Amino acid sequence: MGDCNATCCQPPSWLCCSSSVLSGSVAMRDCETSWHPCLSFNFYLPTPESPVIPHPGGVQSGGQQGERGVVLGSVPPLQVCQGQQFQVWRLMSHLTSSMATHSDDVLLEHYLYSWDELIKFMESLGPLVSFFSQKVKDKIAVIRELAQQEKEDLEKRSAVEGHSRLQTPTSGLQGPAAYSSVRSMVESELQRGLVNFSVRTRSGCRNLLRLHRSLLWILLLLQGLEEGPDAQGVYRTPGELCRDAYNVALAPHHPWLIRSAAELVFVALPDRRVFLDIVCVRKEEDVGPVLNVVVDVMREVYTRTQSILEEHNMMELP
Repeated sequence: MGDCNATCCQPPSWLCCSSSVLSGSVAMRDCETSWHPCLSFNFYLPTPESPVIPHPGGVQSGGQQGERGVVLGSVPPLQVCQGQQFQVWRLMSHLTSSMATHSDDVLLEHYLYSWDELIKFMESLGPLVSFFSQKVKDKIAVIRELAQQEKEDLEKRSAVEGHSRLQTPTSGLQGPAAYSSVRSMVESELQRGLVNFSVRTRSGCRNLLRLHRSLLWILLLLQGLEEGPDAQGVYRTPGELCRDAYNVALAPHHPWLIRSAAELVFVALPDRRVFLDIVCVRKEEDVGPVLNVVVDVMREVYTRTQSILEEHNMMELP
């Protein structure tokens, strides 16, 4: 979502993105069970309906596991929402799993699984939002394709050298280990000259930066939904929240045409109740506690990624 190619963004063809995205006509390889590239994006294989939420440090938070979800401290249970694709507990599971092994890194596979779930959230908001979600899917696909290509190249080299099985490099800078985490991908692609600071390249780092900006957009939106009403008891509308989040996170990186299209999307967004139903919150008093735990975990993933990108001067990759 961080940028736009000329093909999809000439008026009025920006609307064309939605029909193919929602058609569900092409099956996707199973990228939930192994590190496969997801080269088709219109079908999501379901993951087991078991809302177990690991703690980022590898130890579950001090809550109790219930029949329908996991209670994190005083947070209401993160429930399975029947009849919908997006599941907030599954998003939490992937986000926390992405931070399970390092205190300053993000596991790339689970990060992308988190985005698979966030795409379902976006597309639950209506067909116009697919204008944005397709761009996200494209960027996820590039990173997965690069990881798969690296794996296949290593397997070929291993076969030529007579190795009986795939050996994971100790340096972490080649083979599938290069795409095991955000940090390893950044360091590997820099070492191999895949990142250009002046010209667009088909690098994982460039596409990660666009996903990173989009994650901030969703993070700010959820923070806004978490807020209470004003003095008159009126909540800000999702359209207003989306617009404000977009102006901070994405608008500075988008041309006028995309900004104009985004405005149409915001106007067409459903009301607050629809958003709350999507995250499976039935009572207003549960909105803050539930969204707060999601926002906290998402913010930690965002902060870790931000730190790595800033460390390597990658915040403005073309």
